[in-house]
Amino acid sequence: MATSGTQRARRPAHSLTALFVLFALFAPLAAAATPSADWRDAVVYFVLLDRFADGHRSNDAAVDRSSKGAFHGGDVAGLLAHLDEISSLGVTAIWINPVVKNIDGYVTGAGFPDWAYHGYWADDFTRIDKRFGTKSELKRLVAACHRRGIRVLLDVVYNHAGYGSHYLTDPRTKGWLRSPDRGDCGDDDVTTCVSGLPDFRTEDPKVAGFLMDCQLGWARQLGVDGFRLDTVKHVDHPFWDEHRTRVRRELGPSFFLLGEVWGGDAESLDPWFSTDEMDAGFDFSFSGSVVGFLLGRGRTVAFDRYLKSREKVRTGHLLAHFLSSHDVAGAYSLLGFDRDLFRLAAVLQMTSAGIPVVYYGEEVGRRGGDWPDNRSDMPWDGRKILPGTGEPRDEGLRTDYRKLIAIRRAHRALSRGVHDPVSTEGDLLAFTQTDAASGDAVLVAVNRGGAAARLHVPAPPLWNGRSAVDLFSGGPVSVSYGSIEMDVPARSFRIIGTARYP
Repeated sequence: MATSGTQRARRPAHSLTALFVLFALFAPLAAAATPSADWRDAVVYFVLLDRFADGHRSNDAAVDRSSKGAFHGGDVAGLLAHLDEISSLGVTAIWINPVVKNIDGYVTGAGFPDWAYHGYWADDFTRIDKRFGTKSELKRLVAACHRRGIRVLLDVVYNHAGYGSHYLTDPRTKGWLRSPDRGDCGDDDVTTCVSGLPDFRTEDPKVAGFLMDCQLGWARQLGVDGFRLDTVKHVDHPFWDEHRTRVRRELGPSFFLLGEVWGGDAESLDPWFSTDEMDAGFDFSFSGSVVGFLLGRGRTVAFDRYLKSREKVRTGHLLAHFLSSHDVAGAYSLLGFDRDLFRLAAVLQMTSAGIPVVYYGEEVGRRGGDWPDNRSDMPWDGRKILPGTGEPRDEGLRTDYRKLIAIRRAHRALSRGVHDPVSTEGDLLAFTQTDAASGDAVLVAVNRGGAAARLHVPAPPLWNGRSAVDLFSGGPVSVSYGSIEMDVPARSFRIIGTARYP
C-alpha cells in the first residue's frame, strides 16, 4: 500500500562449441517474445504510472516535479507510448497502481505536501482518475500488452479510502467507514485504521458488495488479467472467500490474485493459501535476506537454507519476490549503490523459484532509496521524456536484466525447479535448480567475496552428458568425468546449463 510516510569476460568460444554459444545467447532472447502460459513462469514489472512517463500534458493537474510528494505527470498514455521499454525486457506481466478517482488534495503528516499520485487514496471507486488517464486509454494499454504476450495486473484497494474522502461525509456512505476523527478505529488488523486512513467496514455485506461490484466491474470493462490485492490482512477472511467465489464466477478461473500481506512469507501467507483465497502473495523476506547475504551478514549456508525454505509454500500457490518496492527501501540503495552487488542480487532473484517482480527503473539503476525516494522518476537520461528527462540510467545493467530474464524464461528449472545446495563454504554459494518434469537443471554460482573462488562439483545428472555452456556469457564449460571445475570471479557469478533440454 502507499501511506504518508510509514512504511567477467570469458574467452570466445570456437570450433563446435560456437553453436552452443550462439544458441545460449540468442535463443533465450527470442523465447522472451512468447507469452508465458503459466504464472509459475511469470516475470512481473511494477509501474507507478505518475513516475514513469507523461503522455498527455493536458491532464497534469497539481503537477510539481520539484516536490517528492506531488504529482509528476506520468499517465497511462505515457506508459502506452513507451511500452516497448518494458516489453523488450522480456517480462510477461505488468502491474499498475490503482487507477480509480483519488482525493484531490494533499496531506501534511509526512512534513511536506503529500498527494495521491500513487493511487492508493481513493475518493470514488466508480470513476477513473483523469490524472492517470481514461477508460479508453486503459483498454488500449491492456490490448497493446496482450498483443505483446504481456498480461496486466490491476492494483485494487478494498480496505480503505483516501484521507478526507467524500465517503466519510456522504449520508449514504458515511456509516460504511471507521475513522480516527470519530474515534471508532479498532486495535486488531481488520478494524484498525491503517496510517490513519478511513477504514471500510468490509465485514458488512452491503459495503463488501459495493466494493466488489466496482472493482470486478473495472476488471470486466478493462480486460485485465488479475488483481494485485492491497492490504490483504486488514480485510477479514469471509470477504476474501466471497471475493474468490465472485472472481471465478464473473471473471473466470484463470483470473489471477496476487496479495500483499505485510511481512508475508511462505508460512505467514498460508492462512490465505490454505483456503484458496488468492493464488500468490509477496515474499517480504527475500530482499532483506539477499541484501544481508551480499553484504556478508551471516554464513553462506544460512542463506542457502533460507532459499530452500521458500519451497515450503503450499502446493498450487506462489511467492512473488522483489528486491525493491514503493513501500520499502530499494535494494540498490541498501547495497550502497554498489553495481556489482546489485547485479548479484538480480541474479539471485532471477534464479529463484517464484514470481520475480521488477520495480520500475531498478533495471537501469534508478537510485531510489527509502520512502519517498523509492518513488523517484523513471530515468530517461537524454531522452526527452518527462518527468525523468535527464535522470541518468545504466544501459549495461539493463542489458544484464534482459539476459537474466531471457535465461529464466528459457529454463523452467529456474522458475519451477527444486533448490539443492552444492557449495556453501566461505563466500561462494552454489546450488542447482532442477525440474524433473521438463528434464532441465541449471547450476548457479554466486561469489560475494573480494577474491576469486574455485568450484568443483558434480554435473547435474539430468544433463546426461550433454554439452554445458555459461548461459550468461555463452562460453563453453568443460565437464570432465561427470564433474565441473571452474573459477567464479570476485563479486561475480556463473549460470551453467545445457543449451537445449532434454
